[in-house]
Amino acid sequence: MKLNGIVVTTTTMCELDLTSAHLKGLTLHIDFMLIPMIHDVGREVHADILSKVAAIVDSGGLTPVLDDSRFSLDQAGLAHAHLESGKAMGKVVIQH
Repeated sequence: MKLNGIVVTTTTMCELDLTSAHLKGLTLHIDFMLIPMIHDVGREVHADILSKVAAIVDSGGLTPVLDDSRFSLDQAGLAHAHLESGKAMGKVVIQH
């Protein structure tokens, strides 16, 4: 991330050391997308967020970070172990 960048995630089920984010002055935004569906509150706001993210993705402005390792579907256990090991850098890909 660049200095003073913004990190947006929908993932919260993890433990993170935020030291590097702090040192770069990053803003962390966590969006639990199920809140509007569960409580029927703010659905329009989340629709707007998803539309903006889709536009950024479509314009090539968002590049996902993918781990170099690739796993087949029958190696899903190995992929999960790789992710839990903390050695994965980015999303772990399971190819069909």
